[in-house]
Amino acid sequence: MKKQCVQVDKKKGEHVRKALMEKGSLDTTVRIASDERYIYIPLIPDADLTDIPLENAQVIEHEFMLHEKQATLEHILGYIPKYEMIGSIALLGPEETDIERTANALLQVNPHIKTVLAALSPVEGEFRTRRFIFINGENTTQTIHKEHGCRYAIDMEKAYFTPRLATERSRILEQIKDGEVVVDMFAGVGPFSILIAKNRPSCRVMAIDKNPEAVKFLRYNTALNAVSNVETIEGDAKEEVRKYARIADHIIMNLPHTAQGFLDASMMIAKPGTVIHYYDITPEDDLYSASLGHIEAAAHRAGFSTDTVSTRIVRSYSPHQFNVCIEVRITG
Repeated sequence: MKKQCVQVDKKKGEHVRKALMEKGSLDTTVRIASDERYIYIPLIPDADLTDIPLENAQVIEHEFMLHEKQATLEHILGYIPKYEMIGSIALLGPEETDIERTANALLQVNPHIKTVLAALSPVEGEFRTRRFIFINGENTTQTIHKEHGCRYAIDMEKAYFTPRLATERSRILEQIKDGEVVVDMFAGVGPFSILIAKNRPSCRVMAIDKNPEAVKFLRYNTALNAVSNVETIEGDAKEEVRKYARIADHIIMNLPHTAQGFLDASMMIAKPGTVIHYYDITPEDDLYSASLGHIEAAAHRAGFSTDTVSTRIVRSYSPHQFNVCIEVRITG
């Protein structure tokens, strides 16, 4: 098919191609053509050629062939953008500058993406929510996310969820034995609780959260995944655990930054043999020591001791800070 293009000497072709790509004026639906002397770089309709180095080049029409394979993000953008897939929503990373161009490319290459958002804020507030800006596609913050055979209905503006902990959730599941009692102190929409309940139907899973919107989705997701062994509890975990004494075999404390304030409460439901899965955000020069100290001090106040089961980096959180998991076993 014939298309408008830039005819440029082969020696300068790559320079012009990169400039057109950065400008968003490169037509990626067809293959770049060439002959012995020139490269023919296809243009989108009404291409913006401002600041494109066109010395000794000219805009002409030329015959092009369609791509045999679908264009990739790297081909369109020149790099692979950072983004998270949450159901049918692509969430752009904060380092993305040309978010509209990136959103267009994502929608073009991935048919599973229906919506592209960018975060306007970090996780904030009592209920750990974020604000987003809509970029392209369907204007929504709601989706269904699939993970490890479970489905989670989510409204990203009303309850926090990240797919980056998928491997971590599976790792915790492998430590849970049939018939155990698991207390998820900050359950959110249920990714830890429902995964455990579905795969360990003889377990009792107690899922607590203070955010009423998160609890609505937690209840919905419990039904969506047809699990009957999740007890959904709306309220402050500090207060709710007072109703249950020495019952937990596992306590999941996934509330980075502020989980320390709930350690004394966790000891109310702990017993000898309980494993606490404690998550924190820590600096690279003290990944575990301070957090372990807080856990040991809380255990001591409750008349317990602790044995460290494992310490691990879950993921990078920010420059020089990491999301870590510290697992300890309570001893009498």
